[in-house]
Amino acid sequence: MVHSIILRQEVPPERARRKMLRKFLFYFPGGYQGTKYQSWERNYKWEAHVQWEKKLNQQAFRRLLQARQYVAIAKLAISIESKTNLLFSFEKMALRDAVKTEDAAMRFAKGLYDFLHGSNELQQRFSAYRDMLAKLPVKQTRVLTWSVLSVFGFIAQPSIHMYLKPTVTKAAAKKYQYPFHYSSKPGWDTYQSLLEFAALIRHDTRLSGPRDMIDLQSFIWVCGSEEYPD
Repeated sequence: MVHSIILRQEVPPERARRKMLRKFLFYFPGGYQGTKYQSWERNYKWEAHVQWEKKLNQQAFRRLLQARQYVAIAKLAISIESKTNLLFSFEKMALRDAVKTEDAAMRFAKGLYDFLHGSNELQQRFSAYRDMLAKLPVKQTRVLTWSVLSVFGFIAQPSIHMYLKPTVTKAAAKKYQYPFHYSSKPGWDTYQSLLEFAALIRHDTRLSGPRDMIDLQSFIWVCGSEEYPD
């Protein structure tokens, strides 16, 4: 199910938006449909989603929960993400350390399932999932970062959830002149602002045919990352 996001914030100046569109098309002349874009930015993220659908789709996830295979769920989720470069190495390590015990793995598995498939409104599910991550054991580095909080929703349900890499996203929003309401403390206001940013980019890049949040997150990455100089 795709959630429509209504833009409540001020639309950024046309000139700034056009400049970022030109930058994206400079690096990827074929836009979202181009071979270069898909090879460089999309395919590995989409492959992670495909693997999630094979191994941790809703039915498979529910069966594992019913069998109390909490550690197996945590290992599957981490294994699928590990094939990407979305998380920093210290975030990957913190997450692995945090779910090693049966109790921690149970909390993570149940919390992630409720976030992805629960019946409550998205804001409530997001906040509950954040609170669960905040309570997981910490060995060296905290588990609750924006990247860890947003990565599994992005991989599992890219039609709904967006991935937040703070430094790059803030840089992209500044260049786009989008009023991104960022807070380093993970919370709904920032995530909602991120979804609205994605909705704006979806509108602005509609001629390139964005398919999901993978395309929109990749556009943000190209705008804000030092890998793609202006």
